[in-house]
Amino acid sequence: MLPILLASVDAAQAAAAEAGVIEKFGLDLKNIAIQAVSFLIVFAVLYRFGIKPTLKAMDERNKVIESGLNYAQEMKEKLEKAQQESEAVLRKAALDAQAVVTDARKSAKELLEKQTQEAAAQGVAILEKAQRSIELERKKMLGEVRTEIARLVTLTTAKVLSKELSPEEKSRFAGAASRELTNV
Repeated sequence: MLPILLASVDAAQAAAAEAGVIEKFGLDLKNIAIQAVSFLIVFAVLYRFGIKPTLKAMDERNKVIESGLNYAQEMKEKLEKAQQESEAVLRKAALDAQAVVTDARKSAKELLEKQTQEAAAQGVAILEKAQRSIELERKKMLGEVRTEIARLVTLTTAKVLSKELSPEEKSRFAGAASRELTNV
């Protein structure tokens, strides 16, 4: 490459010598060519060891940043999905809780009705038992009263008649008194 540059510099000098432009400005074409070659060498070294690694590092950093942004977007989408799922779970839990409360109220109402019916049935049973007990007590008292009245009738009849009654007569008077009390 250097021989081509030197050849081009010589050709440029020949052309400039004819025109006299180079002399007017005081330029030396060999120095310009050497500076151009030096610039190209420095540029090649800088490009190879400075610019190219820097561009590569920038590309890698851009890839890392892009993957980080993609990851952040994915996480944002997952977070939104998780929030939607948690809201759905909360709604379902609220519905389930409402169903449990409704079932509990229904069960409590049924239990209350059942216990009310059982209490009413027990009340009726106690009332019937009390009525039977009262009826038995009444019959017992009537039996005792009849016996006492029959004894008194017999005793009164014996005193009124001033004589001692035979067991047949006592039985007959007691039966008559008993029949009279039964009709009352």
